[in-house]
Order: sequence, then C-alpha cells, then structure tokens
Amino acid sequence: MNKSPKAFLISDISCVALLLVFLFLLPAKLFKSPTSFIIEANNGNLLSAAIASDGQWRFPVADSVPVKFKDCIIAFEDKRFYNHLGVDFLAMSRAMRQNLKAKSVVSGGSTLTMQVIRLSRKQDRTLWQKLYEIILAFRLELKYSKEEIIGLYAANAPFGSNVVGLEAASWRYYGRDAKTLSWGEMATLAVLPNSPSLVHPGKNATRLIKKRNDLLDKLVKLKYIDQSTANLSKLEPVPGKPLPLPQNAPHLLNRFKVERANLKINSTRIKSTLNEDIQLKVNSILKRYNNRYRANDINNISTLILDAKTGNVVSYVGNIYQPENADLQSHVDMIKAPRSPGSTLKPLLYASMLNDGFILPHTLIPDVPTQIAGYSPQNYDLGYDGAIAADKALSRSLNIPAVKMLQQYKYERFYDKLKKLGIGTLNQPADHYGLSLILGGSEVTMWDLANTYMSMVRTLNHFNTYKGLYNPEDYKQATYFETDKKESQDYQRNSFLDHGAIWATFNAMEEVMRPGDEGLWEQFSSSQRVAWKTGTSFGFRDAWAVGLTPNYVVCVWVGNADGEGRPGLVGIEAAAPVLFDIFKLLPNGKWFETPKTKLKKIKVCKQSGYKAGENCIDIVEELMPTAGEKTTDCPFHKLIHLDRTATFRVTDQCESVTNMQHKSWFILPPAMEYYYKIKNSDYKSLPPFMAGCDISGGNNVMELIYPKNGATVYIPLELNGSRGKIVLNAAHRNQSSKIYWHIDNEYVATTTNYHQLAISPPPGKHTLTLVDENGERLVQVFTVLDKERKQKD
Repeated sequence: MNKSPKAFLISDISCVALLLVFLFLLPAKLFKSPTSFIIEANNGNLLSAAIASDGQWRFPVADSVPVKFKDCIIAFEDKRFYNHLGVDFLAMSRAMRQNLKAKSVVSGGSTLTMQVIRLSRKQDRTLWQKLYEIILAFRLELKYSKEEIIGLYAANAPFGSNVVGLEAASWRYYGRDAKTLSWGEMATLAVLPNSPSLVHPGKNATRLIKKRNDLLDKLVKLKYIDQSTANLSKLEPVPGKPLPLPQNAPHLLNRFKVERANLKINSTRIKSTLNEDIQLKVNSILKRYNNRYRANDINNISTLILDAKTGNVVSYVGNIYQPENADLQSHVDMIKAPRSPGSTLKPLLYASMLNDGFILPHTLIPDVPTQIAGYSPQNYDLGYDGAIAADKALSRSLNIPAVKMLQQYKYERFYDKLKKLGIGTLNQPADHYGLSLILGGSEVTMWDLANTYMSMVRTLNHFNTYKGLYNPEDYKQATYFETDKKESQDYQRNSFLDHGAIWATFNAMEEVMRPGDEGLWEQFSSSQRVAWKTGTSFGFRDAWAVGLTPNYVVCVWVGNADGEGRPGLVGIEAAAPVLFDIFKLLPNGKWFETPKTKLKKIKVCKQSGYKAGENCIDIVEELMPTAGEKTTDCPFHKLIHLDRTATFRVTDQCESVTNMQHKSWFILPPAMEYYYKIKNSDYKSLPPFMAGCDISGGNNVMELIYPKNGATVYIPLELNGSRGKIVLNAAHRNQSSKIYWHIDNEYVATTTNYHQLAISPPPGKHTLTLVDENGERLVQVFTVLDKERKQKD
C-alpha cells in the first residue's frame, strides 16, 4: 500500500527533527564546573595555583595528555578505546554476564567516552539515563577526536578528596607536573578515578598498592612496559597526605584573577612571561632581606623586573608570602599599591627640563635655604651647597635644587608630563600637589613607575631601529602573559622625551659615588653598568630603588603595607642593596648607544654649566640634547672693572678708564655665594671697592636667606611653654662686613662674619631693614602667624 505525500512529509520532518535533536544533544560547553586559576612560567612550569570557587582543585583542560597516562588509563578502563565509537558492546556484554552471575555490580563496561558523559552530567544513573548516555557517547565521538576525549577525561576525572583531574592530582600527590611522573606514579593515579572515595593517597594504602600493581602487570601483558620496569615500579611508595601546590607568584595570580575579564582571556590558566629561575631566586633574595628587616619592624618588600627588549615581565613579587602570619599583611600586592615615590620622580623632571630646553646637564641650580609660599624643603643632610650642577643634584638626590628646578619648569607642566609618561595615580588637580610633587607629595604604583622607566629605555634602545623616529608602542605597559604582539609601524618625529634627553638622564643616573645621604655607594660593586635612583618618602614610610640597563628595569620597594614608618627605612640602606643583588642575577649587556644625531656640540661655560656667554672664559664643547640651544647664556660671568693693580674694583668716578683693567668674574648671588664658597675653596669673591668710589645704587651686596620677602612664618612654643624664636639669616659679599639689623624701624642688633639673629617678634606684619657699614640697605617684609597652622605630612 503506497504512502500518501502527506505521510512522506511527516516522515521527512520527523527524520530531520530527530537529526537536529541528535546534533544538538551535546551542550556547547560540556563541563561548566569552575576551574582553578593557574599561572605558569614561560617554560610551562607551574608557578602558582588557586583552588576553584567550588572548593575543588580542578585545572583547566590541558593541551595534551602524557602518553604514560593514556597507556595506563586505556589499559585499566578501556583497552579498545581507539576502536569503538563511544560504546564497547563486547565489554558491556561481558560486564552484564559478570554482574548477573555475581548478582551484584562487579564490572561496569563503560568506555572512557561514556565516563566523560557521566562526569559532565552528574545525575542518578537509571536504566534510561544509561541508555541516554550511550547516545550521548556516540554523539561525543562524532564531535570530538579521541585525543580530545581522553583530554576531557584526564581533566575532569575524580582523584579523591577535593582533587579533580590528572594535573591537579599530580601536583597534590607528587608535587610536580604529570609529564615528569614515572610508570609507577602514573599507574597509581590511573586507578584512582575507578573508586576515588575508597582509595586515594593517605587512605587504604594496601588496597591502592594492589590496584596499582595489578595495572602494572596489565601494562606488561599489553606490552606497554617490560617486566623489569613493572617490578621496579612496584617498589615505589604510594603518596601520603596531599601536598600544597606551588605559590611562587601568588600576587600575580591574584592580579590575573582580577584582570582576566578585561584581558578577554577565557581560560583560568595563563602561560606567563615570568622566568622561573629568576622568579625563584628573587623570592629567595627578598625572603633573606625580609628576615633581616623584620628585626626593625619592617615587614614588607616587593620587586618587579621588566625585560626592556620585549616589554615583558620577567619577575613579579608583590610581597613576601607568609599567609600564616596575618599581621605581616603579605597578601597585599605592593606592586599595585599607590605609595609615595620619594625622590624616584626626580630623573623624570631632569629629563623633561633637558627635553624642553630649560637646562643643560651641568647647569648650576641654587641650593640655599628656601621658603616658597610657606613651603620649606630640606635636603636629607640638612646642608646646603649654595649652587650645584643639575646632574650632581640628581645623583645626590638633593631636595632643594629639585624644588628650584620644578619651580622653574612649573609643576603644572610636570604634572601633565607625568600623566603622559604613564603615571596613572595623579587623581587630584595639579594645584593639590604643587611643588611637593617632586619630593614624593603624590602617589605612584611600582607598576607605573617601572613601566615609565622601561618606556624611556625602549625609546633609547630603538634609536637606530626606527632611524631616529619614535614609536608610541614603546610607551605601552608591560605584559605578564604570552600574546601575539603586533608592533605598530606608526612612527613619529616627536615623543614625550627625546633620545638625547633620555641618554643624558641615564648618564646622570649612572653616577654612583653619592656623598651625604647616599654615602654607602661603595658597598654596591656591580659587574655591569647600571643607571639607578633611590627614594625615601616623608616619615620613612617607603624605601625605593629603581635601576635600569638597556635590557632590564628593576624596581624595589621596602616598607610596611599599613604605612607605618620606621627609622632606617631609607632607599639607599633598605632598597638599594636588594636592587644590586637582583642585578647580579641578570645577564650583562652592552650600554646604550650614543644617539649622536639627537645631540649637538654646544659651547658650555665650564664653571656654571650654562651655555657659554660672551664673558665666559673657561669654555668646553660638549654633546648636549639639541634643545640645549634654547637655554639662556651664563648669567654668572660678568665683566668687572679693576684698578691698574687689579686689587680693587673701581668706577669711572674714582679711576680713569684708561687705567682700568676689565676682567670677567664668576659672581653668584650673595645667598648662593655664602654657601658655595664654603664647599668650593677655589671660588674667588669680588674684590672690594677702592676707597672713595661711590658705589651707591645697584650694587647687590646683601641678600636675606631667611625669611624671604613676603614670607609667612610660624613661631612654635618651646617644651616649657614659652614662645620660641625664629632665626634670621643674611649673606653679605664681604664676610667681614658688619650688618645693622632693624625691625619696624627699631635697631635690634649688629652682626659680623656670620649674619644670623634669633628673635621673637609678635604676630603680624613686620618690616626688616638691614644696613651695612657702607650704608647699603636691604628692606623686606614678613608676617608672623598668630595661631598654629596645620602641618601637612
């Protein structure tokens, strides 16, 4: 009897529907259980792991399964695995006969494919469920390769306790990667998924050994191994209690957990860029120093190493790792923590001023007592040089010259430059930081700081590569996981800092002979050239050291995560020794190439470091950043007029012009001169005027060092409750000259040689008048506060 067209249509639709159901039986993602977060080193070895959110140790599916495990699990569970399509009917019929004969379940007959389905479904196994699993197993075989199926099994099989998957089991029971296990060790793991609740390391050891040995005999029978290998493997002990997993980069692991979504990485496992050998050695170095520093209640230490050639993270140690001691706060990742940078931003200001044509490398910068709008910076050693070359001020990390430089450069401009260079923690307006920006008045993270210096290194390294042009890619942040980097070819003529400015800055940072607060330089012997800078924050809360070569940038921080300051917590003593110990681990390399086309020979006044002016005598020609041509001529060399004996200064009112000697003279302002000649014995003060010469008007012979004109000062109470005093300080070109002091037109005192005066004027505005024995006058005003002002830390 012929079927009607309608019947054929229904039959076709039914067949198509069944086909679609069959095709879509498997979910897009077979296993949805959470997996452990895994960080691997660049050689593939495990660095750190964190337990999955459901409390299980479950690694993501591996790229490959060790051959030994394949052989063991196939021999133990499914010897015809490669010859069936998900169901082994021979094994199933044998199991049914054995179970009927024994009147209990003594054999399963499930294939590895069926076990993968069962592991993914986690449902009670009724007869209908088993039939459904057979269909799903067949579907699984059509969608996945045999290697993928055995990979799914290896990643999701239970291995006892809270251990899931071969990789997790290998680390928990043997403390190493599954690829390194012996036949005896792999056979032990292969028998665990068969009855993980009854047999696992630390429980029923006798039964576990028997099951392992039976499998080893089976491997011999199937000719996977020979008898001698099996016999030796049987002698191996089975593991005891589970072992802790490696925690060699726990802070990077936590960072990855937080950033994974934004990084658009699907897996909870990443192969990082970390060098395992360096990471472990740095961990050891930091632990050694931490044990020493904790005697002074300095509990935390961290370091970051970047590869400047590749832009990769080589070592990431966010803190010492001692979770058992909660008081140490070792869980805090100090690489990400905003902290005061101390003096570590000074090289960036130096480079910016060279880049923008404000200074030359050796330009003299004032180093005298300074008060700016109530702000009084101090050098670490509380001393003054009067004037010091900019590069020396940087290498000695002097605060007052740095503030003077920022005052000239403008803190608003420097604030914008820091943001462009990658300092991302400046979340307040520029006025909030002011001039304290250069002395650690802001916050930075070690990540931003190290990346900023790496960007400078990469820019200079690529001088020849990009033929003098700049690539914005050089200012991209470092990466800590392996990616397919595609470098942009969008080269530009200008950058935030040019090659010449960076080169000169690194030269200044290479100067290690640092007196004063950094006088311990001799202990830092290094076989390679290193440009470096230390920093100490206010209140001794943070000790920093940043070092760089053409190949690496190393940043070290020492302190307390809770911000507690400690005596002795200074960069040169706490962080610098760590920095140089780390550099000893790193391979040597050539120093930076000189970017000759980005430098120009400029005639420089040797004494002042300024561009040589017409009155400069000792002139040298040096390679300088090209922007140096925009700097001003030397302001300190001036032409003076002497009598015929060159003993006295004269004017045309007391000496004939024809009898005068005209000579160039290095003249610093009185306040700078006062301190400069103490440390520079070759400095020659101006000769005195010849008797009878009228020098009134225009002769700057006196300068008030403190307080500056218009300053506001506060006079605190002494310990006994009495009102304290302020110390007025002045400089006179003629040190033996007398100065007569007047306050509000009333005579107070006379000083000779050292012009200092301690007074306690009442609150309010005051006029200070200084008169020397030649009648020269200096008039300035200052205000004394009438109540205590709030001090800023």
